[in-house]
Amino acid sequence: MRFETTIAAFAAALADPSAPPPPRVLGRLAAADWRRFSVYRNNVAVGLVGALEARYPVARRIAGADVFRALAREFAHARKPRSPVMIAYGDDFPDFLAEAGAQPDLPYLADVARLENAWVEAYHAEDKVAATISDLAGLSDEALPEARAEFHPAARLLCFATPAASIWAACQGDAEPGPPERWRGEDALVTRPEADVSVTILPAGGYAFAARLYEGATLAEAAEELPNPDDFGTHLVGLVGAGAIASMIAGDMS
Repeated sequence: MRFETTIAAFAAALADPSAPPPPRVLGRLAAADWRRFSVYRNNVAVGLVGALEARYPVARRIAGADVFRALAREFAHARKPRSPVMIAYGDDFPDFLAEAGAQPDLPYLADVARLENAWVEAYHAEDKVAATISDLAGLSDEALPEARAEFHPAARLLCFATPAASIWAACQGDAEPGPPERWRGEDALVTRPEADVSVTILPAGGYAFAARLYEGATLAEAAEELPNPDDFGTHLVGLVGAGAIASMIAGDMS
């Protein structure tokens, strides 16, 4: 049997709790050992569930340990790691929660998980110096409209139909979190200034403005997304102050 075939059979047996050990997987007596293979298969599942628990602590707290582990086991059974680097495992867990309609009494669970995933991505993103207000001040009034923003590698923009950012923030302490003051969708910005991940709830229009900049639009073009285009300065200063911008690129003023 080819090595690739053996590995494929081994991986398939790991994914199916009812499957017998692969033919070429032998114990000390040169015979298939169901018990030893089952222990190994269980250890793999426990490791994957543990990786999800570490990546999504707030989602685990909200759902409860038992419910979360059941969801995590279902996910681990369906989706095995695509990389040996375990920090990448579970980045699609929020999509799994949304697609599965998991916990209909917790409609915000998938959104909270998306925020936690963005937090992890920001934490492990490439290092780069963020622009400062002083850098922004270096642009002349004439250059501002055509200027573009280069976003920091750690910056993540999120648009939620639920108050996921407020719920996530309320779960950061040890006290029992209370419900958000207002139940409405929220937009969030995740950044990593000074090596610390930060989550900011964006004001009205802030997501659309930032998203247009992220897509490469000029400041003048992005400002059109705001209820009052003249407020673009406040939103831009907010993005820079949060550490979301790596640099401002002056446009062609000809």
